[in-house]
Amino acid sequence: MANVIKAHITGTVWKIEVKPGDKVEEGTVVVILESMKMEMPVEAEEEGTVEEVLVTEGASVREGDPLVRLA
Repeated sequence: MANVIKAHITGTVWKIEVKPGDKVEEGTVVVILESMKMEMPVEAEEEGTVEEVLVTEGASVREGDPLVRLA
């Protein structure tokens, strides 16, 4: 079952730390969001393999928007 990692805050995608095929563990930073000039890491909540990155660097996201899909 696929797991979608979602934005926990509204902000801008500052940096994408993973790419499709990467294996991640619980706690791995997958995306860094910028909000109010602060960097906010978004971490995987479980282990898996990155199936798809759903955003691009510089994109605006809202709280709850999907960022990365794990297989």
